[in-house]
Amino acid sequence: MNHRSHPDRQPDLLGRLTALRGQMKPTPCAVVHPCDVESVSGAHQASQAGLIDPVLVGPQLKIARALDQAGIAAGAMRIVATEHSHAAADKAVAMARAGEVAALMKGSLHTDELMGAAIAAEGLRTARRMSHVFVMDVPAYDRLLLITDAAINIDPDLDCKSDIVRNAIDLAHALGVRVPRVAILSAVETVSARIPSTIDAAALCKMADRGQITGGILDGPLAFDNAISVEAAQQKGIVSQVAGRADILIVPDLEAGNMLAKQLSYFGGADSAGIVMGARCPIALTSRADSIEARLASAALLGLVAAARGAAAPIST
Repeated sequence: MNHRSHPDRQPDLLGRLTALRGQMKPTPCAVVHPCDVESVSGAHQASQAGLIDPVLVGPQLKIARALDQAGIAAGAMRIVATEHSHAAADKAVAMARAGEVAALMKGSLHTDELMGAAIAAEGLRTARRMSHVFVMDVPAYDRLLLITDAAINIDPDLDCKSDIVRNAIDLAHALGVRVPRVAILSAVETVSARIPSTIDAAALCKMADRGQITGGILDGPLAFDNAISVEAAQQKGIVSQVAGRADILIVPDLEAGNMLAKQLSYFGGADSAGIVMGARCPIALTSRADSIEARLASAALLGLVAAARGAAAPIST
């Protein structure tokens, strides 16, 4: 999404992700139930850009109609026919489990249908809780900013938040950030029994101290201004390796994350792309409202994560 310019610079998330990919080969990707113009156009443009090698999974007649409406040749992309959207989700998940594809991209079905197949016992579960991460290029910020979870886990408990942090750290590594700085957000920067998110933040930091969460530097609770502004942190007297320099923002709940991401997009002029982590393969939850640039950025993310993983994660038992 990119809705408003900012005087500092123009965001270019797609360009930054494409540069990170370098000469990477297209990622084999199942596009699930692409039965509208936006879905098939996004898949085709991502294919033309060398980002994915798409397989369109869904009802053949509906896909053919969407291709015709988009002006795309019927044989431009491989089609795996299924009866309906539920079957498309199940088939795409099975293809990922079998190693036929290395990523999934949502088409015109509901997110719940795709994620329901992914979290099923015979789906794409790992030992991790799945979570969504927005990657944002904010014009006023000097680095890519990861925000999680704004789409899947509504009211995460401490165990869930620990996996949300681990998933975000994994994504940061895939983006080339060797030791990401992780800010655990709340309304204040002090621990208070009256604000449960501050207690969770303190517990997550102690988990990192004890080696239960690795790969990044955690600090929290931090208010938003302290997380992204060195000056704000200094004014509060906060001494931290994370404050003012956060690569990752961990929000208290889905509502806070969703509002924050959309505010940065609409008021801050940010580009964004989203991806689901913690599954056996990365999943892009594209929306009909997404621009072509956002769809391409999500496709670029899929390849970076798939390449970083190297192989599918082990199935949880």
